[in-house]
Amino acid sequence: MLAFDRYGQGATTVALLHGVGGGRSIWSEAISGTARRLGDAGYTVVALDLPGYGDSPLPTAMTVSGMAQAALDTLSALGLLPAVWLGHSMGGMVALELAAAAPEAVQGLVLACTSPAFGKPDGAWQSTFLKERLAPLDAGQGMEALAPRLVAGMVGRHASPQAVSLASQVMARVPEATYRAALKALVGFDRRASLAQIRVPTLALSAAEDHNAPPEVMLRMAQRIPHGAHVCLTDAGHLANVERPQEFHDAVAGFLHKHFPTPR
Repeated sequence: MLAFDRYGQGATTVALLHGVGGGRSIWSEAISGTARRLGDAGYTVVALDLPGYGDSPLPTAMTVSGMAQAALDTLSALGLLPAVWLGHSMGGMVALELAAAAPEAVQGLVLACTSPAFGKPDGAWQSTFLKERLAPLDAGQGMEALAPRLVAGMVGRHASPQAVSLASQVMARVPEATYRAALKALVGFDRRASLAQIRVPTLALSAAEDHNAPPEVMLRMAQRIPHGAHVCLTDAGHLANVERPQEFHDAVAGFLHKHFPTPR
């Protein structure tokens, strides 16, 4: 069972899945506040540490399907299925995997700053990406040295120093073994062929200055999902939930209230 924090009490469950440089703390009051705000808005919110992150153990073999199964098993044990799955970056890929493998467990999707496939199908892009991301670790720098540089390259031009610092602190706490395993797990991810089979309300939430998951990529993804919608946040980069927490919350809450209204 994965480690988790639980907020609120409502008829609809919202499960939060973090990115490769995250952990369940990224949704906490101290970082973005997303979990508490959605709980206060009338939802049961569960913020998960994916395998190897935070207080969740690292499996022997890490795969996107394994992450999805671990999240599914945890929500099932809590009696909180089906759920709306909100995934940021890697977490969005896990959410797409869940939608394909266990559609009965999915009420809705919020896919934030993510993509239905990791890179190009020829494999060259993935190989280069891994070498660039892992080179500092191979040189012995460690996550504490790596995090600030990576975060600085992911945020938008208007990200506050506080947002950069908070995101860097979260990434620095990711164990090196977990970070390596997660990146390698993502290399083969491709759920583009499954998009047309998604039958639940889906929000593709992009950020105007996100170069990892550009708005045009997310728009195309939303257009291939029968009940997909696209919203783009201005003045934000890849870590939009930390850079622009209020705007991020407003977009998510607007989607949830439209499709999964809470009692007044």
